[in-house]
Amino acid sequence: MNKSPITIAIQTAIYTALAGSAIALSPATLAADAENEIAKPVVQTEQSDEAKKVNADEKITVTGSRLRRDSFTVATPLVTMDKEAIGDTGLGEMGQILVDNMPALSFGTSNATSQSSVASTGITTVELRNLGANRTLTLIDGRRVVSNSKSGNYVSMSTIPSGMVQRVEVITGGASATYGADAVSGVVNIITQSGKEGFDFKVRGGESTDGGAKEFTLDASYGTSFADDRGYLYFSSNYDKDYGLKYEDRDRAAQEASFSYDADTMRNEILTADGYKPYNETPMSEWRSQSDGTLGGIFQESSKFDEIYWYEGQELKSAAYDKYLEEKVGINSRQFVQLKVPSERVSAALKLDFDITDDITFYSQIQWSGNYTVNDKSPEDSGDSETATYTDRETGEPGTVNLGRIPIDNPYVPAAIRETAGQYKDRIYWDRRFGEVGPVSTDNERETVRAWAGLQGVMFGGEWDWDISVGYGKFHQRQFRNNEIDVFKAKNALDAGYAADGSIQCNDADARADGCVALNVFGEGSITPEMANYIRVNPTLNTYNEQANIMGYITGDLFELPAGPVATVFGFEYRKDTQEAVTDDALTYGGITWNLIPAFKGNITVAEVFGEASIPLLRDLPGVEFLSLETSLRLSDYNVKNVGLVSSYKLGFLWTVGAGVNLRGNYAIAQRAPSVNELYEPAAGDFDSFDDICHGVTATSSDAGHDNCRLEPGIAAAIAADGEFEDDSNGYSPNAGNPELYEETGTTLTLGATYEPTFLEGFSIALDYYDISIEDAIDEFGNDQILSQCYDSSIALGQENEFCDSIKRDSEGQLEEVLQRSYNIDELGTRGVDIAVAYAYDMNSFGSLKFKMDWTHLLEHSKTVTGIDGIVVEDYVGYADEGIFEDKASASVAWYLDDLRIRWSTTYKSAALRDFAEQKDWEGDMADNAERCTAGEAECITNPESLAFQELSSYFKHNLSVSYNIDMNDDSSIRVFGGINNIFDDKGEFYYGGRGNYGSEYDAGTGRFVYLGAQVSF
Repeated sequence: MNKSPITIAIQTAIYTALAGSAIALSPATLAADAENEIAKPVVQTEQSDEAKKVNADEKITVTGSRLRRDSFTVATPLVTMDKEAIGDTGLGEMGQILVDNMPALSFGTSNATSQSSVASTGITTVELRNLGANRTLTLIDGRRVVSNSKSGNYVSMSTIPSGMVQRVEVITGGASATYGADAVSGVVNIITQSGKEGFDFKVRGGESTDGGAKEFTLDASYGTSFADDRGYLYFSSNYDKDYGLKYEDRDRAAQEASFSYDADTMRNEILTADGYKPYNETPMSEWRSQSDGTLGGIFQESSKFDEIYWYEGQELKSAAYDKYLEEKVGINSRQFVQLKVPSERVSAALKLDFDITDDITFYSQIQWSGNYTVNDKSPEDSGDSETATYTDRETGEPGTVNLGRIPIDNPYVPAAIRETAGQYKDRIYWDRRFGEVGPVSTDNERETVRAWAGLQGVMFGGEWDWDISVGYGKFHQRQFRNNEIDVFKAKNALDAGYAADGSIQCNDADARADGCVALNVFGEGSITPEMANYIRVNPTLNTYNEQANIMGYITGDLFELPAGPVATVFGFEYRKDTQEAVTDDALTYGGITWNLIPAFKGNITVAEVFGEASIPLLRDLPGVEFLSLETSLRLSDYNVKNVGLVSSYKLGFLWTVGAGVNLRGNYAIAQRAPSVNELYEPAAGDFDSFDDICHGVTATSSDAGHDNCRLEPGIAAAIAADGEFEDDSNGYSPNAGNPELYEETGTTLTLGATYEPTFLEGFSIALDYYDISIEDAIDEFGNDQILSQCYDSSIALGQENEFCDSIKRDSEGQLEEVLQRSYNIDELGTRGVDIAVAYAYDMNSFGSLKFKMDWTHLLEHSKTVTGIDGIVVEDYVGYADEGIFEDKASASVAWYLDDLRIRWSTTYKSAALRDFAEQKDWEGDMADNAERCTAGEAECITNPESLAFQELSSYFKHNLSVSYNIDMNDDSSIRVFGGINNIFDDKGEFYYGGRGNYGSEYDAGTGRFVYLGAQVSF
């Protein structure tokens, strides 16, 4: 059977990375995967006619280009990973496999980072060069596929079972000229199994030796040729279950910690039951970080009252006002957070190819995947400051509803609390965790269908290939949010009184007619099932993404030059992406403790034409065995207001010097148009963790922004009444699209060299420099940035300031909303060096050894933003919270002896600082102190402390895998395998602020993981 050029084309797509795409896949051009024989860009000057015919028949395409290449000019891609290496990881999650083994990749979202996310729980995305998952184009078998997210054009790796993957190819730098938008930082091409004959069945299971993190996988596949080898059918199915990692699975997770750096004393302080104490003098057993949202409630927690009240079970307790009482009687809310969200994944795929004639082949593929996660969290923690946004059902106008303080005449109020309320305006302040309503949970069901079919063949006497295909994909996410609170109903239920018969009822007659049940929040278990049922709301959100496309191209040699033929590609593509959010009544109109999410629908269409050419310039000259020029161009016409017609192009070269030395370079301009949600999504509610810059402001405080803070009427009133403004907001920060967005432009420069010494057979090394800058990058300003640009600005509050327009406060000065909207922010940039080494050594009867290493050294990773007061440049290299390490590496050595394979692999991350923002604040404090010391002021601290928890050591993770293949007498075989990941059980240092005090970049608490499995083939 003739192999389809597209299948083959998907098979290598790398020449452009090395040989032409000059996409210079940076480091391992020759060291891509030492598990495979290294392809060499050797130019053969003399060939027999027979050899030339074979080579002509073997022309293929590679990731990064659709040009046909002679096999002897194809170089191994910079970064590849084959099925054997994937299997040796012992992991079932494709995203985890790639991030652990490819230093240029990192997580966009994963099950260890999405615990607090609503839309992204269960999604696993990867990104190249830490430039965002929306700038890394993920292909499946060389094709663009439908997005798996409401938040952007992301392809979730959790929808791609590792058992179906034949290999992965990664290229760095702008590839938009070849593949269109989103390939700004590069391409990850997932190539699925093909050409396999017979049945395969695999089972795998594993678990952490510390407990938890259990995994289980079943894979089954079947492939066969039919119709005298004219047709080929392949079916694959997969089941993966990840049991997750819970709070109680790790002792470290129970450790409470809340620290601050005192800019006056220049020392670290840690929170205890008695307030903040010196960090270096306080044992961990005294550290506290409690929440006042107890299951029985806490009342009158304010300096306005002499007594604070709380419940232990049903027993009412009280104590004199104590600013830190919650650290004595509160609850550790982190116990409700999962360290790793459990998930189930099911998938199936069917491939069908058929040679209609000797010159025309039909090809097709359909994939279905289901991904199911349940993220159980804390019961809703609400109180008098609870505020929800809503849309008026009649007028459509937006508004807010505040749960508010409990009326003093509520019959459920204990006498002691009622008496104390008289000390300040008859107010009852309260906070409570609604355990009786049940834990808040996000249940995500995601199902994805991807399908494509096409015809390909030859023309002009077999000199040119053609291909035309159609594709369709649909993604559906059903999101169930359980056990939220209807704020309108809860407010009515708290406004209770006595009925004529002496029973307790809701005071509002309309509310009673609607079934209102008076609410008792005093004491654990005080909320009856009837009360809970009345205030409980379970909103649902359905998201639909659809993608339809048609593509065609022809490829062949345009004409002959002295140095060889000019290979070309000419093609077109039309694509339509549609996104729709369908919300229920609770989400449409809001007024609940979750988000207000309006329904919307939008689409983007694009029509494109593209072309590529590989031009051989010189051959067989001294110092120039071969020199070629690569170029490509894509013109894209969008139906987006501020985008329209955009162009992406690429220019590169490959120079084979001789004696095993090759030089390569690439310059590319890539475009990314905004996605549907970035453009059209209406303001959708969300809650973030951020600090109000105005917290702690007094009449004389001089901290950044406090001058403008004092101009806020509500804050001024708080200062007048209490002497200080205290932040008590709920962190409401909705996100909204921006129809004024336009395309961002990425510029990529790569220069590299590879060397394969003739005196050391099997050895290769590659060195590549890359420089990627993205102008007009689409991004959001963070909440802290918005607040800072409003208040810590030379522009007085009240004057025109777009950042202040995004901020809303209530009459008491508390933040009601900080709106986050996408903008074309100035520039993102990254520069670095990739090194790849591969070595294969034959030990004769003792087997063979294969070594592979990929290393990335980062020189810069910056973000340039123009704010109200000028340009701000921030460089994030070496900060763990940004996931950006100065050095990252992966290495492996494998020993092969007959049917036995043993592999040792290691990953490395260089030393880093934990938190970028805290470091900059500390550096500012240090600079201020230095000025005081220079001026000889008494407030000078001569021995300031360095920032606690900030310095993280370099990190190594070592893994061992063993595989043995047993051939049976009936053409079947059994492979047994097992291994240990993280052999030395290194979970990283105590990571302040991380889930369970673990860093997501440092194994996320899993620790030593042991797995076993078996595969039967027949």
